[in-house]
Amino acid sequence: MKPILGITMGDPSGNGPEITIKALMKPEIYERCRPVVIGDAVCMEAAASMVEGADGFRIHAIRKVEDAVFAFGTIDVLDMGLVDVSKRLYMKDWKEIEEEVGEEAVKKAYLESHRMCGEAAFQYVKKVIQLAMDGTVDATVTNALNKDYINLAGHHYSGHTEIYADYTGTSHYTMMLAHENLRVVHVSTHVSLREACDRVKKERVLEVIKIADKGCRALGIKNPKIGVAGLNPHCGENGLFGREEIEEIQPAIDEALALGICIPERKPTPPDTVFSKALGGWYDIVVVMYHDQGHIPLKVKGFVYNQERQKWDAVAGINVTLGLPIIRASVDHGTGEGHAGDGSANELSLMNAMDYAIRMAEAKITN
Repeated sequence: MKPILGITMGDPSGNGPEITIKALMKPEIYERCRPVVIGDAVCMEAAASMVEGADGFRIHAIRKVEDAVFAFGTIDVLDMGLVDVSKRLYMKDWKEIEEEVGEEAVKKAYLESHRMCGEAAFQYVKKVIQLAMDGTVDATVTNALNKDYINLAGHHYSGHTEIYADYTGTSHYTMMLAHENLRVVHVSTHVSLREACDRVKKERVLEVIKIADKGCRALGIKNPKIGVAGLNPHCGENGLFGREEIEEIQPAIDEALALGICIPERKPTPPDTVFSKALGGWYDIVVVMYHDQGHIPLKVKGFVYNQERQKWDAVAGINVTLGLPIIRASVDHGTGEGHAGDGSANELSLMNAMDYAIRMAEAKITN
């Protein structure tokens, strides 16, 4: 049986609806899985009208997953009915609306739109988690939401990862980013750089090494090789400029080695070389110490801007939350506020996320 994928529509004023349409216009998706969108049918219909070639596809609004037809040419949408499209505003329309109604009126209208879209995006995520927890869907895939908007709607989370952890009752988890053969997992993510340094503790580093090993095995990698990045330049040069490698990271590595986890170099690797080694096949995954240490190399590799054409040729890479009792893969980009609503968003990252979710679901079913 092909796995059922629950795909959240993302922020209704973002690029999620249109890239979801583009992804589900590809027949190979239906050859590998049974996709159902968690969102608002009216938003998906509006997105289909702006995507070239989508006029022959039917948006099928359903109330429960069991009513989905899972057939190419029909896009099943579990319709939450949360968005009034007459009040949904795209950021690209700001200037035009401002000229019509004035600055203060447009600010008020956008505030109302942001709050509505934040509430809707949050509820889509909450619903797909519920569907995965009760076994209705085999894996979840999330489009981007706007953190400011969900907080404006009264849901105080810093992102998808924290929502998933809360609603699944998970305390030990981490974010994995991946693009092709480069994968990274984080000791900390959405905190200040100062706080991130303070969070480099033996217990947390060891925990993430274990999660990295388990996550690779969930992808079908039988004997994962793990690289562990240092925190400081040159890994601190034996304590000359930082002792985190000596006092926290190396003890975590030693304990992981004692558990039989494969860390080929048996010590932390300088951050300025660890990713080149990973791309060269030294490791299957790299444990990084903070958000940007992992995000920057992934996005340098996966995000390709064409200066001549003034557009993105590729927005690739995915985000997987490891350590959860359910499968969650996500796009590794934002809502694309400046261009959302014009049909130009690139669906490659969503396609990659769906691929990872399918692979993890198949491995879970097999095991």
